Amino acid sequence: MRIVVALGGNALLMRGEPADAAVQLQHVEAAARALAPLAAGHELVICHGNGPQIGLLALESEADRALSRPYPLDTLGAETQGMIGYWLAQSLRNAGVRKPVLALVTQTVVDPADPAFAVPTKFIGPVYDHSRALALANANGWTIARDGTHWRRVVPSPEPLRLVEQDSIDQLVRAGTVVVCAGGGGAPVTDNGRLHGVEAVVDKDLTSAQLAIALHADRLLLLTDVPAVMCDFGTPEAVPLPELSPADLDGFEFPAGSMAPKIEACRRFVTATGSPAAIGALADAEKILKGVAGTTIVPDHAAR
Repeated sequence: MRIVVALGGNALLMRGEPADAAVQLQHVEAAARALAPLAAGHELVICHGNGPQIGLLALESEADRALSRPYPLDTLGAETQGMIGYWLAQSLRNAGVRKPVLALVTQTVVDPADPAFAVPTKFIGPVYDHSRALALANANGWTIARDGTHWRRVVPSPEPLRLVEQDSIDQLVRAGTVVVCAGGGGAPVTDNGRLHGVEAVVDKDLTSAQLAIALHADRLLLLTDVPAVMCDFGTPEAVPLPELSPADLDGFEFPAGSMAPKIEACRRFVTATGSPAAIGALADAEKILKGVAGTTIVPDHAAR
């Protein structure tokens, strides 16, 4: 099968952990061990998040008094693609993947008139208590929003239209290469005949779905730090939902900044291709592909 996997940024750096390179590399190595069996038996494309990482780089850039202005988010997104892509490519090799592995810095085309630019929703960076978040927002001109019991910076997250490099990705996959791409949703650019970076972070789950559709993938796996989609998430009554259809999803509400984009990505992929998508824990990657762990979203006609 041809599989597109999206790794959550929080699966590569857990909440509350120091953003040290060694800590993140440990998580990347665990991710590589979980993904190596998929690479052995299937065509594999790996996308990844960058919310914690790009937030860290943005903080460093904003604090650098030697800069006349902080580095823009599209450029910082490209930086995270290089860093995490390097770690993943190296770790996949070390985990026993014998196919060629290539990490690409990719660009995602967005509409400059996308209304998302006026309503920031994408979480980046660390979590704070409200008073600290408010102080940082006032000092740096941020927009902040509640993330569970904490607060985080939010930035615009426009819709991904296409990857500039998606034809090249297709050729590489056909040639047997494991491709790491679309990190952080891809560096956002506009295209009016000339590519130009924009200040935003594209949602990596929606980009992964768009890419999976363009590549005619057989499966879309969204791997994160939760075992499955939960009914009554965050309450004592929470129970995992092993299978859902697009029609089932209409009966649930999901948090806007975390699970909702994953659900929407699955809905788009399943509706466009008629193939299943799944959400679950990174450590369960093989089981999720087999349908014995996580939550699988199937076409309406295939739902039990």
